[in-house]
Amino acid sequence: MSPWLTLGAAIVAEVIGTSALKASEGFTRVLPTLVVAVGYGLAFWLLSLTLRSLPVGVAYAVWSGLGTVLIALVGWVLYGQRLDGWALLGMALIVAGVLVLNLLSRASSAQ
Repeated sequence: MSPWLTLGAAIVAEVIGTSALKASEGFTRVLPTLVVAVGYGLAFWLLSLTLRSLPVGVAYAVWSGLGTVLIALVGWVLYGQRLDGWALLGMALIVAGVLVLNLLSRASSAQ
């Protein structure tokens, strides 16, 4: 599997785990707590696999940046958390940074 697809799967697993944190109610509910543990475990395992091919700084920047944007969107959709204009601008800047890092920088191809 492509390291970028593996990284994408790691991001999805992390977002699922983080989404379940609120539902776990401080790890007092068993099923959401299991989702958190499995989600994070899978996320870090998949992230570690990407580090065989991608530089750690690039992989982590993409993983954390896109994960942040996605979890903010999940909070908005699932939990009704408000996103004002500044939040949307911040998320757009995060996505722009990830794009610049991957499309314009030579760092993403360095080992």
